[in-house]
Amino acid sequence: MSDESVPVLNKETMGIQEGPPLNVSGDDIDSLRRDVQRLMDIEAIKQLKHSYFRCIDTANWEELETLFHDDIQVHFVGGFYEWKVQGKKDLMVQQRQAFHRESVGHHNGHHPEIHVLSETRANGIWYLSDTMWVLSHEFITTGTALYWDQYEKVDGRWLVRETRYRRIYEISRPNPEPPQFSAHYLKHHGTDLSQGG
Repeated sequence: MSDESVPVLNKETMGIQEGPPLNVSGDDIDSLRRDVQRLMDIEAIKQLKHSYFRCIDTANWEELETLFHDDIQVHFVGGFYEWKVQGKKDLMVQQRQAFHRESVGHHNGHHPEIHVLSETRANGIWYLSDTMWVLSHEFITTGTALYWDQYEKVDGRWLVRETRYRRIYEISRPNPEPPQFSAHYLKHHGTDLSQGG
């Protein structure tokens, strides 16, 4: 990938709008309620994203599906791949195929920058650190990325409406002698691809 094709990653290029500043907005009880609600919305969005990382690494498909808007858009760009998905149904099919019994996943999201734009809209940036072994292909990928998301509140619950990431760095390499895991959760709970997964 040439330097010209790698976009600058900043709030403007990611389409991140900033919400109102996190200041107490007034002395009256209604202003205080709005301020507290905004803080609760930020916390709910943090829990939403943390649940996403936990659910993919544990193949918790039932809970994972509840985190996405029906019309979710996904666009991930790595060193050797570009992955686009439209809609929750297709996303769930592809997630099941990725987190199978011959894979080991480790995904952590850090340093959230959450902006609540309205009662039902928010966006955020996350810093990803991940490692993914695909034992059946003797391959390992590790690195970091910046996620930027759009969230929508539907029936009182925040959902991921759009999620994107672009790698900060990525190392992908053959791993013909994978680690001898003393614990391997997905071996027992990941998708069984031999059964048509």
